[in-house]
Amino acid sequence: MNNENHFIFGTRAVIEALNARKELDRILIQRGLNNQLFHELRKALQEKNIPYQIVPPEKLNRLARNRNHQGVIASLSEITFHSTEELLPSVFESGKIPLLIILDKVTDVRNFGAIARSAECAGADFIIVPEQGSAAVNADAIKTSAGALHRIPVCRERNLKNTLDFLKASGIQIIACHEKTNRLIYEADLKIPTAILLGSEDQGISSEYLKRSDTQVKIPMPGTISSLNVSVAAGIILFEAVRQRTTSKS
Repeated sequence: MNNENHFIFGTRAVIEALNARKELDRILIQRGLNNQLFHELRKALQEKNIPYQIVPPEKLNRLARNRNHQGVIASLSEITFHSTEELLPSVFESGKIPLLIILDKVTDVRNFGAIARSAECAGADFIIVPEQGSAAVNADAIKTSAGALHRIPVCRERNLKNTLDFLKASGIQIIACHEKTNRLIYEADLKIPTAILLGSEDQGISSEYLKRSDTQVKIPMPGTISSLNVSVAAGIILFEAVRQRTTSKS
């Protein structure tokens, strides 16, 4: 949230933006706010499945730069978010073998943008992120993606566990990519419908999501650091999927 042109200040202004069906990325609400307008706003956010954060007043004051924020600041999204349950059937109907990316707690906007760029180049169908704990889709993310975020759909899901269960029930294998396993990415069959699950560099993939994965794989790293930027890791496994799918057609 670093471009003032994309801010909406004030509770009533945010409610009006919601009513006008503006696509909002996220909402910051001052801790301790408790009035009728706040309750009206919170109800609207819950109904429209839009995440919000409760933050100290100092954070709002820094963003507002002396503007009257009334305890609420929203950022307009650069894209329109989608639903996994709405998009997946159309991928199957098109005759494609689904290739999806799921990001768990990837909050750095530049990493997110770079992953979107690689995903679009690799022909992935869409990206799935959780409602809470995901990178903002702002101008920096769009720029880093080289415009890919205007081309590849992003699904924002309230409950990622339910989404994983839905994917598995729909015939999608969940491939978790992290370093704490012995199986290499080359041993996984990426020619079948696949969702690649990646976590943040500092926290990795949540254990509750790992339990739902069908296979866990790692990228071989003979160097001494043995750690890759998540966007680089995403590119490697995405293009391993491309290699396998291209080879199988020849």
